[in-house]
Amino acid sequence: MATMRAARLIKMVLLLQSRPSMTAAELARELEVSERTVTRDALALSEAGVPVYADRGRAGGYRLVGGYRTRLTGLARSEAEALFLSGVPGALREMGLEDAASAARLKVSAALLPSLRDASDSAAQRFHLDAPGWYQEPETPDLLPVVAEAVWDDRVVAARYRDAERRLEPYGLVLKAGVWYLCALADGTSFRVYRIDRFTAVSLTAERFERDASFDLPAFWEERAAQFARSILRAEVVLRLSPEAAHRLPHVTDRAAAREALEAAGPADERGWRTITLPVESEAVAFTQLLSLGAELEVLRPDGLRERFAETAARMHARYGGPAAGTGRAPQR
Repeated sequence: MATMRAARLIKMVLLLQSRPSMTAAELARELEVSERTVTRDALALSEAGVPVYADRGRAGGYRLVGGYRTRLTGLARSEAEALFLSGVPGALREMGLEDAASAARLKVSAALLPSLRDASDSAAQRFHLDAPGWYQEPETPDLLPVVAEAVWDDRVVAARYRDAERRLEPYGLVLKAGVWYLCALADGTSFRVYRIDRFTAVSLTAERFERDASFDLPAFWEERAAQFARSILRAEVVLRLSPEAAHRLPHVTDRAAAREALEAAGPADERGWRTITLPVESEAVAFTQLLSLGAELEVLRPDGLRERFAETAARMHARYGGPAAGTGRAPQR
């Protein structure tokens, strides 16, 4: 309790140092305490020699007198590291680093010139990262905080992943489209990627590991992501595309594969249509992706996919070629 109060008193001083004055209600909200506690804390600071002055009246509040500056603005290592992630508040919260980042921002703000103290709020109102894709409810894996702790502290973890026991040296975390991944050295042999939500158990060990200075997390992830994208493209389809379909193709299927297929295609015919060979994950996935191109595309091979498109086209014609169901009226054109 004493440690918690000491941290709160320090935070109160930093808050007052970063602003001309604050009301008791504002301080209570920032410190997550009652206004009565704010009053007691202000009195304790004053008795300890910190010149906190209380302005009376409706517009009153608390302020520091005489340009008082605390020397408690040095960043702890965890705060400094968290500060670099301040643009991703959701990720900080999920990793359990929100308090460290808040303290770091406050210390930096207190150390700035008065004219610059609104810089953090100004930036936050101009940039916000929302990582998950549309129509997805992001879920925080239960084991993410302990994995994040291991990453920050260079701690070896004993983990169970898909019912297999593993010894991992966790190097870095990646948030991709709302899904968390761990890049780790597995059993001291090779770097691998693990989905955090597929761990069934993770425990910190007392052992710390020494990082390989040559490991580059962004470069490693880019390489593995490209390998993964290529590895799932195990089938091929042959297509004829209109100019409109060629333009839209990279937006409905693997972008790199689509662009390479278009670049490798032969010349267009007199109508501007081109024939390409496109790597795809499977016929079923290709059907779902390519159906959105409608009549701007013709499947040439494989026969099974072509037949599936023909069947779907026939069913759609039967659905829309006559009166709307239950109305007796032909659909408006």
